[in-house]
Amino acid sequence: MKALRLTMAQALVRFLAAQHVERDGVEHRFIEGCFGIFGHGNVTGVGQALAEHPELLTYYQARNEQAMVHTAAGFAKMRNRLATLACTTSIGPGATNMLTGAAAATINRLPVLLLPGDVFASRRPDPVLQQLETPWRGDLSVNDCFQPVCRYWDRITRAEQLIPAALQAMRVLVNPAETGAVMLSLPQDVQAEAFDYPSAFFDRRVWPIGRPLPDGAALDRATDAIRAARRPLIVAGGGVIYSEATAALDAFARRTGIPVGETQAGKGSLAFDHPQAVGAIGATGTMAANRLAAEADVVIGIGTRYSDFTTASKTAFQAAEVRFVNINISDFDAHKLAALALTGDARVTLEALDKALVGWAVDPEYRRQTEQLRADWDREVSRLYHLGHGPLPAQSEVIGAVNELSGPHDVVVCAAGSMPGDLHKLWRTRDPKGYHVEYGYSTMGYEIAGGLGVKLAAPEREVYVMVGDGSYLMMAQELVTSIQEDLKLTVVLVDNQGFASIGALSRSKGTAGFGTRYRHRKDGSIGDDSGTHEADPLPVDLALNAQGLGAHVFRARTVDELRDALVAAKAIDRTVVIHVPADRYESVPDYQSWWDVPVAEVSESDAVRKAREDHERGSARRRWLL
Repeated sequence: MKALRLTMAQALVRFLAAQHVERDGVEHRFIEGCFGIFGHGNVTGVGQALAEHPELLTYYQARNEQAMVHTAAGFAKMRNRLATLACTTSIGPGATNMLTGAAAATINRLPVLLLPGDVFASRRPDPVLQQLETPWRGDLSVNDCFQPVCRYWDRITRAEQLIPAALQAMRVLVNPAETGAVMLSLPQDVQAEAFDYPSAFFDRRVWPIGRPLPDGAALDRATDAIRAARRPLIVAGGGVIYSEATAALDAFARRTGIPVGETQAGKGSLAFDHPQAVGAIGATGTMAANRLAAEADVVIGIGTRYSDFTTASKTAFQAAEVRFVNINISDFDAHKLAALALTGDARVTLEALDKALVGWAVDPEYRRQTEQLRADWDREVSRLYHLGHGPLPAQSEVIGAVNELSGPHDVVVCAAGSMPGDLHKLWRTRDPKGYHVEYGYSTMGYEIAGGLGVKLAAPEREVYVMVGDGSYLMMAQELVTSIQEDLKLTVVLVDNQGFASIGALSRSKGTAGFGTRYRHRKDGSIGDDSGTHEADPLPVDLALNAQGLGAHVFRARTVDELRDALVAAKAIDRTVVIHVPADRYESVPDYQSWWDVPVAEVSESDAVRKAREDHERGSARRRWLL
């Protein structure tokens, strides 16, 4: 067999450039580029290989290693996990900066390939700059921190080890049941070592992504359970969108009349005005979905991992004999809540269920109840969009303005704080890819970097990044990358003068917003929402900061000014940041939901003791769903 003499890093770049996936007869290139920040651990290895043949993998320059992993995850999510980006860093802090991004990708079941440098495999210059020295183990490095948050992890200590390791890495990345962050840890000396690689290793390789059906007997049992249901409910998760099952769900829900609630990842599975769409479910759910969930006797989960927000910490489903039917490509997720598990692809499984249930539909009265609840909820959203609150606008009004002035195929991006919950309830989604909220890990700082990944994956769409001041301060620097790459984002920066979400949670638990305000220290305290230590706000100008990073900036003090800025932003050809202050105390109701956040069992504070009593009343509704 013909061989090519290449360094390990050169071979890796060639291999990645040749990888493709195929689903439904359509092929896609899988690794579409490589983000990187270079240091002594990768500049002469992967960096040299990328520079020598830039036509193989497009190189993108990032400003923060965590941010580039978020960008890759946002890209992969927008492409329904059929493509992703690689991320390369130096050893040491460059590598460990990716840890949060890796955890977020794995928790959200999104493929991302991490290629950090590592210490010398030869150990001759030990301890090299940025090396962790461990007296009891010579082969340990900081990259070992990634093992718990990666779905596949390997260290390449000999150049030829790349062959089996790269193939295993690809196997996991393209497998929808196993995918997540994958790391190949690359010692800097091995990156530069040469080996005679078989040429077949670099041949164009196509990885088929099938659509497996569940076992026939399991389908029969699920069909019987649904036929016997009087108040069935569908919970649509991210798997509906990733498997491109939205049309199948549309047809199934219309014909059977089963209402559909959506998780954060599943929002957009149906358009907001679909007759069976009852909106968000769980701790951040709508009053329509949560009322139906409380009485549902059969819950059909499709592509959901049932986080505690989806189940409202096991309080959402209150019917005495509630049963679960779970459709999921992951056997692990399919069996959650002691469900009747249908392990398979969401689209073909829905189509099979629809065929098996021909002639069956819910009772007409149940349809009418769904229609009434939907209409009531639509009026509630309109009310919250147009509160007329002042002097500062409510966050719901900010969301309403962005929703009403965005197009049907535009994308909203968010991640952490109070906005994801409000968006989950209030955003009127019109397109399956129009809602992009990272809430599996609720990663502060994801928003701008994730929005960049969305725009890179779908440059034809307008991308609206909604971010609070807390998240913005954690990671705003990818504004520079968006400008460098000519990838326009419209960033709506909602300024709450602190951590509004945790402030509200803290107040509800009796601790008065401790540590959540952006204020000068006074009387030994940074202050809270009690007014006891009230001090002047910090002289921070986030709009000026965004302008300094190269964005076009608007300052909007009212909802009308925000609307004017959103319209004006459409004509600007580079990234826009619209700074708008909001009332941190004007929140959206919780609509009969609960979230389990334990409160101190003993306390000197009357407010905490009362919060503990409230917590115990709420926790009494928890159920073992067995």
